Amino acid sequence: MITEATRAATIRLRRPASGYLLPVFAVLLIGLLLLWLGVNLVKAPENFGTVFFIGLTNGAVYALVALGYTLVYGILELINFAHGDVFMLGGMISSTFILSVFNLGDKAPLGDLIPAIIVSLLAAMVICAVVNATVEIIAYRPLRGAPRLAPLITAIGMSFILQDVALAWKGPEYVSVPSVLPRDEVFHVGDVVYTWNKLIVVIITVPVLVGLIWLVQRTKQGKAMRATAQDRDAAAMMGINVNRTISFTFLIAGSLAGAAGLLYALYFTQIRFDQGFQLGLIAFTAAVLGGIGNLPGAVLGALVIGFIQAFNEGLAWHSPGSDWTQSIVFSILILILVFRPEGLLGERTPEGA
Repeated sequence: MITEATRAATIRLRRPASGYLLPVFAVLLIGLLLLWLGVNLVKAPENFGTVFFIGLTNGAVYALVALGYTLVYGILELINFAHGDVFMLGGMISSTFILSVFNLGDKAPLGDLIPAIIVSLLAAMVICAVVNATVEIIAYRPLRGAPRLAPLITAIGMSFILQDVALAWKGPEYVSVPSVLPRDEVFHVGDVVYTWNKLIVVIITVPVLVGLIWLVQRTKQGKAMRATAQDRDAAAMMGINVNRTISFTFLIAGSLAGAAGLLYALYFTQIRFDQGFQLGLIAFTAAVLGGIGNLPGAVLGALVIGFIQAFNEGLAWHSPGSDWTQSIVFSILILILVFRPEGLLGERTPEGA
């Protein structure tokens, strides 16, 4: 009889060489990355700290968009490529309110700024939620029983339709938004200064993220969402209105996109009709990196992508530069899909393994 030790030794001998090379390659790559970050930290600590806070702010914006992707995928297993364009419409709506309704200019007084941000945020979230739910009813619901390729192609088509709507509305040029967020110092560590425009993005983002997790984990509607995600047929037999639950999910995802659009417009001060598609792909990569369908994973992936982009574009010592940002981000997407499709925090399932 073959002992357990002999069987284990036989399995080790039969393991292909690639099974050993992959962990070694991953450790080597992470080691080189940490070495590069360490050298930049030692050479220019002030610049490193400034770039770190920029990455944190970018990651907060990406997290709101990535959560919309992961919510919809968790319910329908559909990659809603139109979601990035809903985010873009949120930025357009916010800029319209700031410019045309409140007539804000650079360095607007605080008494005018706070109500303008609140009203613009609510308007962007409500309108984008309605747009997203309408897209689901018109484009996705009739194809719910179709092969997966059909709704995927439809999502890409809806993305171009929303881009054309924005193009007809605002034109092909960038829409500039006044720099209304204060840039005064909040605190400083050495020569690294943290300003209010970055903190305001985090102040708006964190309650939205916490509220979403509370909604999904603690409320009756959240339980219906989780039940529908697990098994739609069983959820329907238990009395859950599946269509209403899916529409509610699209409403929440659209409102997140609207909030992200406002933050993007205020922080970056310009937006164009095609930026939703580009940033949507980055946010989708963040959702896949963290584990699509996993809410904390989407936030983690968005922060990682935000830091990667900021370090790549902002560090001085041997940084590839902004021309390489998209190549690096989508290389990460390819590597994740090939070697760990469940993401950093996702669970390996028969469908995703």
